[in-house]
Amino acid sequence: MTDKELETVMDGIQRAEAVREELGVALAGVGVTLPSLALDVPMVAVCHPEPLIDLGRCNLATARKLAAVLRGAARRTP
Repeated sequence: MTDKELETVMDGIQRAEAVREELGVALAGVGVTLPSLALDVPMVAVCHPEPLIDLGRCNLATARKLAAVLRGAARRTP
């Protein structure tokens, strides 16, 4: 891997971490915590320039809360 490619991968990881943090804060703002919210490790391991965010696993109560928040947001969207 060239230095330029490595730089691109590292930049992608930093951007993905920032978005993961932004999503975590936004979810917490509506009372939802996804405890496994993280970068998708296989995508990072293969040095993909835009890693995926793994929303992870959650219990039924968290899934219901997330569904309720999304339904509420959908009703408010014109």
